[in-house]
Amino acid sequence: MKFVAVAVVAAATIGGGAGAVLIGSGGRDTGARSAQDGMPPATATITRTDLVQSKTVDGRLDFAQRRAVKSPVEGTVTKAAVEGKTIRAGQRMYERDARPVVLMYGPTPVYREMKKDDRGPDVLQLERNLRDLGFGAGLYIDTRYDAGTEAVVKRWQKSLGIETPDGKVGQGDIVFQPDKVRVVSVDAALADRIGPDAPVLTVASLKPVVRSQLDQTDAVLTSSGTKVEVTLPSGRKAAGKVSGTVRPDTSGDAAQGGQDSITVEITLDGLTSLAATEDPKATASVRFVSESRKGVLVVPVEAVIALRGENGGYGLQIVQGSTTRTVRVETGMTADGRIEVSGGGIAEGMKVGVPAG
Repeated sequence: MKFVAVAVVAAATIGGGAGAVLIGSGGRDTGARSAQDGMPPATATITRTDLVQSKTVDGRLDFAQRRAVKSPVEGTVTKAAVEGKTIRAGQRMYERDARPVVLMYGPTPVYREMKKDDRGPDVLQLERNLRDLGFGAGLYIDTRYDAGTEAVVKRWQKSLGIETPDGKVGQGDIVFQPDKVRVVSVDAALADRIGPDAPVLTVASLKPVVRSQLDQTDAVLTSSGTKVEVTLPSGRKAAGKVSGTVRPDTSGDAAQGGQDSITVEITLDGLTSLAATEDPKATASVRFVSESRKGVLVVPVEAVIALRGENGGYGLQIVQGSTTRTVRVETGMTADGRIEVSGGGIAEGMKVGVPAG
C-alpha cells in the first residue's frame, strides 16, 4: 500500500509559536508489507522531548502598582518631584507653596485636615509614622489626636523647616502610601498650578514588572499564574508569571495595541535590581507559555494517519528495515509542527512513515 499524506487541518491553538493540530487521512495497514508494497516515501524518527505552546510579543519594563498622586488642595509647585527617585516615609515628595508634601505609610488616604480632638484611623497612621520617624517618644499611639499628638506634630513640622508650626496636619501636607515608592513620572513641573483634578506625579512600588499587550483572542494567556519567559533588553533572561491585567498606560509612546488589546502585568522571579541594570525605555521580548508537556514522545504532525474501519482512531506507520506495520496511537498536544503520541508498540528512536518532503 502507498503512504497517504496528511490532509486535514483541525483548529489552530493560540497562534504565534503554537502549532496547529494536524490529523492524517489514509488507509489502514493491518500487517507487515514488503519493500515493494507499502513503503512510505520518507521517514522520521520518534523522539522524546518537551513540547511547549507559546506566543511571543513585545513588552515594556516598569514597576508594579502604578498610581497617580494628586494634590487635594490647590497651589503652585515650588519644588518638583524627581523622576526615578525612591521616596521613603518622612521624605519630601514635592513642595507646594514652599511647604513640603511628605510621604507616610498607611492604607487609609488623607481625606481631611487632622487637628486636636480629631479621631480616626488616619490619626492612628499619623502617630505610628511620627513614632517610627523618631518624634514619638512618650506618645500614646491610638486613634485620638490629643495634646501629645499636637506637640509631636509641632516638633516634626519644625524639623521640616516650617517657620510657624501650628500642630495641625493639612490635607495636602502628607501623602499616605502602603510602602516606599518610586517616582515613575513627574506630571507637574516647577511653577505649575496644581489641584485635585490632575496628577502631580505618578508613583509605583519598587517591584519590577514587565507590561505587554495581547489581543482579545489571546485572553486565555492573561490568567493569573500563566508562565512567562522574558528576554530583557540586555539579553538577560528572566522567568515570571502573569500577575493580572491593568489599565493601559496611554501616555506618550506607551499607547500600543488599541482599544481591542489587553494590557498584562508580569511579575519577574528573583529580579530586584531592574532599575539599575536595564534600560526602562527599551523593549523586552515576552514569551507566554500556555501549555507544556515534559518528556513526551513526538512525531511530525504529518506522520499521523487516520485509521479506517469500525474502530477508527489514529495511527503511525512504523518502518522496520524493509517492512512496515501500523500501530494505533493516542494523540495529544501539538507545537511547532510536532504532535505528542502514546500507546503500545512505539518507542523513542523508531522510524515512522511521512509524506515526501
